[in-house]
Amino acid sequence: MAVEQPLASSAPPPGDQTRIHNIGYRNYDGPRLGRAYARRSLYSQSLRGAYGLGRSVKSKVLPMLLFVVMCVPAAIMVAVAVATKAKDLPVEYTRYAIIMQGVISLYVASQAPQSVSRDLRFKTVPLYFSRPIETADYVRAKYAALASAMFVLTAAPLLVLYIGALLAKLDFADQSKGFAEGLVSVALLSLLFAGIGLVIAAVTPRRGFGIAAVIAVLIISYGAVSTLQAIADAQNNTGAIPWIGLFSPVTLIDGVQTAFLGATSSAPGAVGPGSGQGVVYVLVVLGLIAAAYGLLLRRYKKVGL
Repeated sequence: MAVEQPLASSAPPPGDQTRIHNIGYRNYDGPRLGRAYARRSLYSQSLRGAYGLGRSVKSKVLPMLLFVVMCVPAAIMVAVAVATKAKDLPVEYTRYAIIMQGVISLYVASQAPQSVSRDLRFKTVPLYFSRPIETADYVRAKYAALASAMFVLTAAPLLVLYIGALLAKLDFADQSKGFAEGLVSVALLSLLFAGIGLVIAAVTPRRGFGIAAVIAVLIISYGAVSTLQAIADAQNNTGAIPWIGLFSPVTLIDGVQTAFLGATSSAPGAVGPGSGQGVVYVLVVLGLIAAAYGLLLRRYKKVGL
């Protein structure tokens, strides 16, 4: 009985095993916008995100609410000044941010982790550095965006006060000078608070931990320094009050504007630093800003590896 044998399949020639498929990819022929464009884009998107723009409605609620809370007291003060025909505003321009420092601290605590923690949590930082953008570009964009957002938050109520003062026909020169001094003060405050907030938030990818840590550093340090200053004032040790103020971001800004911007100190007994001590305050503030930038660079160089 004959058994059928399977036909041996002939192996295809080596050249027939290779196929080239055209799936439509083409080289990019457009302009190469480079690092500067990438840096500007990251800055603008981070600044928009600080107020929830371009994000969900839920993300807009807290920053917009805090913005309104910052401006409403200024609007009330203006209304009172206009109605009573006062000769001056109830609050100095340089004092407003110090009075509202709790709201400012809450804003930093909520938005600093939002700016950097998500990139750390989802490990997208190396993706930024795979494009024509370097560690310094990322840090500068994030730092500048949060500082700009804080400047908008703190300068807007000063603008409300200034416009209201002009409507109330207060002295133009005095109000313009006070408004300019207030802008300088909140600019320093924005840089300092943004740096501190970003450094703390960059330590952990957990947003909740970052929020709690920022609140603890800003608010608890202010409470502790204020308590120590009150004790020094009660013991008639007024010489120690300005030096104690070096250990809190809020009192640092208060000391700088007391020494150089003609502000009234919020320390117990209104004992602020003199011009010599004010130089120390300025150096400490600038040193903290530079240190925050340096720490952020070191942190993201490690993350981007």
